[in-house]
Amino acid sequence: MKAGTHSRIGQAGFTLVEIAIVLVIIGLLLGGILKGQEMITQAKIKNIINDFNGVTAAVNTYQDRYRALPGDDVTAATRWATQGAVSGNGNGILAGTYNNVLAAAPVAAQESNLFWWHLRLGGFVPGAVSGIAAGTQPPNAVNGIIGVQSGGLGYTSNIVCSSNLTDKIAIAVDTQMDDGTPGAGEIRGDLQTTPSPAVPASSTVAAYAETGQNQYLLCKNL
Repeated sequence: MKAGTHSRIGQAGFTLVEIAIVLVIIGLLLGGILKGQEMITQAKIKNIINDFNGVTAAVNTYQDRYRALPGDDVTAATRWATQGAVSGNGNGILAGTYNNVLAAAPVAAQESNLFWWHLRLGGFVPGAVSGIAAGTQPPNAVNGIIGVQSGGLGYTSNIVCSSNLTDKIAIAVDTQMDDGTPGAGEIRGDLQTTPSPAVPASSTVAAYAETGQNQYLLCKNL
């Protein structure tokens, strides 16, 4: 064997040491990417949990201040006449659906959209205070929507829902906030077949399945 051939793989090749260094670098890069993805997922989980808790806190504070449920508030039009606010009917039920897409500024029958308008007018959540945007549901961390309505998933009360959650996020949120069971408890969920679907009367799944493809709708009692 000629001198130098023990450390070279061909005349124009890399040394074994150089190849080892490249492999180590690739491993570190892959590890960093995976770790970064996990950190992003954890941040989204925390964001969804904060959304649920934040909406509940905003509702409680609104009720303390105005003695009314946002969206259902019968005095909203008088209180915010300058902004052209619309009042709810005061029956304690949020009429409309969490995923109602507005074509114009919300009207009295669309209390699930008036909900956001009243909260924005009161300064409890950020956003526009007039026009379509005033009643539009805010997005969540995974490009779904956060909305409210009355009933669904076994609830008979007013609920707040968050849509398009990946299986990993949905499972973590339900486990951390409740019991990890989609059909019962404070947090309930259902498997989505379309983006931001209607809320079924009760959950159609017995357990969450983490496939990497599933998306879930989660709802919480207000």
